[in-house]
Amino acid sequence: MIVDDASMNVRVNGISLAYSDQGKGLPLIFLHAFPLNRTMWEPQVAALSSEFRVVTVDLRGHGESDAPLWRYTLDQAAEDVRALMDHLSIGQAVLVGLSMGGYILFAFYRRYPDRIKGLILANTRAQADTVEGKEARFQMAQIAYRQGPAAVADLMLPKLLSPVAIKTRPDLVRRVRAMIERAEVSGIAGDLMAMAERTDSIPLLGSITCPVHIIAGELDQATPPADAKLMADRIAGSRLTIIPQAGHLSNLEQPDAFNRVVQEFTGSLAGEQNTA
Repeated sequence: MIVDDASMNVRVNGISLAYSDQGKGLPLIFLHAFPLNRTMWEPQVAALSSEFRVVTVDLRGHGESDAPLWRYTLDQAAEDVRALMDHLSIGQAVLVGLSMGGYILFAFYRRYPDRIKGLILANTRAQADTVEGKEARFQMAQIAYRQGPAAVADLMLPKLLSPVAIKTRPDLVRRVRAMIERAEVSGIAGDLMAMAERTDSIPLLGSITCPVHIIAGELDQATPPADAKLMADRIAGSRLTIIPQAGHLSNLEQPDAFNRVVQEFTGSLAGEQNTA
């Protein structure tokens, strides 16, 4: 376990937002999955902060950030990220979003494309929820309200981790479960509402002009490789990596492969910046 000695808080958009800021160089900002927190990025912080400025953030409702009991939207989350960038005097960054973090990146791109040096869309999809998907999110919110985060963990773990990881990596299972159980019910329910109401981003894909790398997990059942291929086909110039033997949390199941993609993509953009 990495001891995060760079934890800080900032007041943005009426809430306290917790974040970490380590290293120097081209900024990398990581947005976590639902219903986790910024500690899911510990393998990336350890591997990449010697070369880049690595920022991780607890999105509202998670980790050490406030979890207000009120309406959540992905646009609101994007505004939180923009306010954090302003606070840190980061004009442009490479943004990495996994699952829900990827949904937030689409919202962020609609509003602030000039703040993006590059995008890494990991284990996410551009499609909006189906009617059945919206209903499933509603039902999960009711479970969270009635039974608490532990019941949500029971539902989410088979979606987040591959069957192989669940059977052979008890430490990873415990770690992910602990992150989920730490989440506030208000944050869980708020995020479920935000994701259920999100805009279909398929029409946006053809207009994305910044460098993009898409990551999928070979064994991801929540956002399978077909979802990643759809994005790669529609975002001009984008690249796609499918990580073998990885489920939905590819950054935790196969951190070396994930880190290699991020390092090479961000390193190439840092090189362009240095030669500009």
